[in-house]
Amino acid sequence: MRIYKKHIGLLLGIILLLLPSLAFSQAKVGTTGVNFLELGVSARAMGMAEAFTAGVDDASAVFYNPAALTYIYGLEMMFTHIRLPADINYEFLSMVLPVDAVGGVIGVGIYSLNTGDILYTDYSYPYSYEDEWGNKQFFSAGDVAVSLSYGRYLTDKFSLGFTVKYIREDLSNVNATGWAADVGTCYDSGYRDFKIAMLISNFGPDMKHLQKEFPLPINFKFGGSINFIDAEDHVVMLAAEGGHPADNLEKYNVGMEYRYLEKFSLRIGERFNYDSDGLTAGGGLRLPIAEEVDLSVDYAYQDFGWLNEIHRFSIGLSF
Repeated sequence: MRIYKKHIGLLLGIILLLLPSLAFSQAKVGTTGVNFLELGVSARAMGMAEAFTAGVDDASAVFYNPAALTYIYGLEMMFTHIRLPADINYEFLSMVLPVDAVGGVIGVGIYSLNTGDILYTDYSYPYSYEDEWGNKQFFSAGDVAVSLSYGRYLTDKFSLGFTVKYIREDLSNVNATGWAADVGTCYDSGYRDFKIAMLISNFGPDMKHLQKEFPLPINFKFGGSINFIDAEDHVVMLAAEGGHPADNLEKYNVGMEYRYLEKFSLRIGERFNYDSDGLTAGGGLRLPIAEEVDLSVDYAYQDFGWLNEIHRFSIGLSF
């Protein structure tokens, strides 16, 4: 009991230390780079407005909270495709595996954003730039990150996780590389799956394009989740969290997930204080496809304000 109280006291102490910065923060939009690292990678999470730091228990934990890797007991894989406005595509792939030799769970994540071909223009050619033979010129931009995560239990209720990422950003023939780290914690009370979690993401040194340096999109999140209804066939999980990004004001997320027989899911959520505030919703299906192999398919709708909507599709395999 003293150990549990010690961990809870540590969590509360960190929150209290951060309160002054939260109270006097101001928006610094556009002051960070490689912001693709903030894009949600799970259709299940986005269906709940990404109130997922405490509730995550699948292969997307490499992104949402590496401490939650401890809730994965076998090999899991996940792939997500996101079609963003302006024909920008974002892909995510992860694989998670418990490894007894290291006393925890290891996860690998791959993130890739690509703009496709963009018509080259400048002041002299505002509509298109053409070479000496009259051919229009194009360029492309993209981002790639590869992450390695590790999570383990420190007690039977408290877990800790770390993620290290290699980042590369390409703009035409210019690129920038760097690294970042995430640190997450999760405390499971043991009552109705009530969890409290924290995450500090994208902490690392500034990156540089040519001679211009820019900081990473560091973010601090604190959240909780609970099974409001926890019956044999029906489960309703409620989740909420707050975030303090380095480049903006505080943001808040609330979401709900209804599961029937652990096979069918419906989700809804709301994001507050975002540039594209709006409703999120989605659903999922989890079915056995072979002996000890389950397939999960999830979809999420996100209202994106003036840029219409975004659709996410995730496919997962559990062995």
